[in-house]
Amino acid sequence: MTLSVGRTVGSSDRKAFTEPALWALVGNTPLIPLPPLTASARPLLLKAEWFNPGGSVKDRAALFILRDGVESGDLPRKRLLDATSGNTGVAYAMLGAAAEIGITVCVPANASPERKALLEAYGAEVVFTDPLEGSDGAILRARELAAAQPDRYWYADQYNNPANPRAHAVTTAAEIWRQTGGRVTHLVAGLGTTGTLIGTGKRLRELNPEVELVAVQPDGPFHGLEGLKHLATAIVPGIYDQSVPSRTEFVATEDADAAVRRLARDAGLFVGWSTGAALVAAERLLSDRPTVRPSDAVVVVIAPDSGTRYLSEYHRLAGRAVGGAA
Repeated sequence: MTLSVGRTVGSSDRKAFTEPALWALVGNTPLIPLPPLTASARPLLLKAEWFNPGGSVKDRAALFILRDGVESGDLPRKRLLDATSGNTGVAYAMLGAAAEIGITVCVPANASPERKALLEAYGAEVVFTDPLEGSDGAILRARELAAAQPDRYWYADQYNNPANPRAHAVTTAAEIWRQTGGRVTHLVAGLGTTGTLIGTGKRLRELNPEVELVAVQPDGPFHGLEGLKHLATAIVPGIYDQSVPSRTEFVATEDADAAVRRLARDAGLFVGWSTGAALVAAERLLSDRPTVRPSDAVVVVIAPDSGTRYLSEYHRLAGRAVGGAA
């Protein structure tokens, strides 16, 4: 089943583009209250982005970027090309398959096996890059391909594409405002492309200038928080606005891992590593230099994906070092 929209692909015959019904399923994810940290504190609210059809928050930006490519006439005439740590690639591949849009993604070779399997299942063309160069290496390779074959590829460039934060301003922020009845006091989100925090945060600030925005980064350049960037040692996305975060929390991989295991066992919620980092930051927010009383705080934590994307990393899930005991 498809839904007709007033768009054309921009090719010479100007055929009408019909947006797949699957695309309409992106967004409207639930807010799940977590057990409160103290008896007097409000529960943290987890924005469960794994309920998106592609399993992650990246469905939102991918959808808006694809729509822009269709509006410009570049898609589906060309293949969409982008760099990704995995989740955006999966989102492109899923949404692209539904619309018969070719997808090519550059991905660090150490992306999780689950992400690799999903990219293959959806039929994406994947170019693997040096794992030691992380997402930056994937970005540089995508730029090379785009420059070398401009007639083949439409370079989406999610790290610099304004459609990325716009997706969150239009959808994520509106949902959080509605779901909290306008009472949200804090938003906690990890920084990767930075689109989630920048887009959602700016819009929430327009609705209430007092909303605090907490950015989460790994505590160093070498880390296990897939999808997050240590901005001081990485290519800083063009969409990032350093004036937006109220504060930045740097989280160790081990602390994030422990938070993931604790949430699974205490609340039955199995989240990804970047969510674990955001939870650590949120806990600090309420216990270390709180700006509002815990009983008054309405803290929304973005959970980009679920732990099912990382089942192959069983040693981390069990709290054991690779090849050894905990």
